[in-house]
Amino acid sequence: MDIKSPLSAAERPHLAALWNRDADEELVCIDVHQETHDVKTFTFASPQGKRFAFEAGQYFLFDLEVGGDAESRCYSISSSPRRTNAFSITVKRVAGGLISNWLHDNLAVDAKIKANGPLGHFIRPAAKKYLFLSGGSGITPVMSMVRELADTCEPVDVVFMHAGRSPKDLIFREELACLASRVKGLRLQFLPETVLGESQWPGLTGRISTDYMKLAVPDLAERIVMCCGPAPFMAAARTITAELGVPAAHYIEESFDAAVIDDVDIPVVAEAAVRMFQVEFSKQKRTIDVSGEQTVLSCAKKSGVKLPSSCSNGVCGTCKSKLVSGTVDMNHNGGIRQREIDAGMFLPCCSKPLSDLVIER
Repeated sequence: MDIKSPLSAAERPHLAALWNRDADEELVCIDVHQETHDVKTFTFASPQGKRFAFEAGQYFLFDLEVGGDAESRCYSISSSPRRTNAFSITVKRVAGGLISNWLHDNLAVDAKIKANGPLGHFIRPAAKKYLFLSGGSGITPVMSMVRELADTCEPVDVVFMHAGRSPKDLIFREELACLASRVKGLRLQFLPETVLGESQWPGLTGRISTDYMKLAVPDLAERIVMCCGPAPFMAAARTITAELGVPAAHYIEESFDAAVIDDVDIPVVAEAAVRMFQVEFSKQKRTIDVSGEQTVLSCAKKSGVKLPSSCSNGVCGTCKSKLVSGTVDMNHNGGIRQREIDAGMFLPCCSKPLSDLVIER
């Protein structure tokens, strides 16, 4: 019997249609799974059956309408990029969190939602040894990486260290334990702060520290570190790994809390050469002064104007807003599509005014 090799994507065009981030935006929810008491995984597919091409560590920007207002949020992909028919995000319900609570309470199977992606540069470089380091819901992008390694049967030397509030808060706990039992070269370290609700805990507890990292990963300096988690967690990880000999180039982190360079005040000596503009936020009935050398977002934050934001450098699109009138100099990094710009949308985080502005916020 003549056995033929599987057809490549190029040889089966009817199956090879790919999601195009510049043209496609509608997704359909095909599954909702409860991971922990306050974490759910939502899986999405293309209504047209298109495939998704993304890298482990990337994210999608979701555009939602909540309470009559347009809102955008970024969520990292938690599924393996090798499974191209669909992708998943894993969302923790945050107390007071507008979007996370809406997703948990309202998003169901068959619901349609708009999104833009994949986006982001938190991508695993080629290396022989890694430390995947995550805290809380920051586990999602590195979970995508581990799932990909399992799918490809790639030889690995990975220490996966995940910290959480308690054992019940350790996302993907059972799946990770299963993967560690069958993926040779994957070592798993869970670190809950407390063992509340767990009658027996076989490991250590507390927070990451220099002593703990020395004990858990003695060859840390030889590894590429991929880190994602809350800002204080990553600040501690950055300091500890540097103390233990990890070169700055080998420490890679994902954060939607990047510093805004424009927050630095303009020197007084330059004021005479800097033109000031009035920026009105129509829904909040607020008007502030913004110079032509500062971004709208940085000045809005200083003035107490409420604007959603994450990356602060034109990548994620969370701050996307309607520009009712006026013009701006916008230098984005992929967080907005051309058709959205044509429709009058802009990103305040990377836009400097060229005239007085009216913004629908």
